[in-house]
Amino acid sequence: MIILGRIVAPFGVKGWVKVHPFGDDPLSWREMPQWWLADAADAPESAWQAVTLAAFKEHGSGLVAAFEGVDDRNASEALQGRFIGAPREALPSTAKDEYYWGDLVGMTVSNQAGEALGTVEALMSTGAHDVLQVRDGDEERLIPFVAAYVLDVDVAARTIRVDWQKDW
Repeated sequence: MIILGRIVAPFGVKGWVKVHPFGDDPLSWREMPQWWLADAADAPESAWQAVTLAAFKEHGSGLVAAFEGVDDRNASEALQGRFIGAPREALPSTAKDEYYWGDLVGMTVSNQAGEALGTVEALMSTGAHDVLQVRDGDEERLIPFVAAYVLDVDVAARTIRVDWQKDW
């Protein structure tokens, strides 16, 4: 499952929920008729419950969603804190040079000199841009995921080549 975001709170009295996305372009999720919810991001696939999306929209500076069968505030309160995910094949296609975070996790990172820098353990959003958290044993490197540093992403080979020195 690819983790897309999290339900942070109920919204109103008709079963809507506030959604915190973990990536760019969450409104593209409207193309998915079903979302999957689980109590933990690392839940086994069998623990994810499919829900049918009734509506999803921007509201002020946030996002709100409604699901079929979730018709009142009590039902939406029961969803608070649940993670939103989807199987990779259910997600909308990405454009050239766009990636889902879940596709990047586990990729091997090397620099222009061919030195292995580690494996992408996670990503984080800093507001200005996303940052690769690259783990090499006990050492962690934080590499901005911007064109100035990320030279090439090869999804098929599961590798990322960066302009980054090993001792930085």
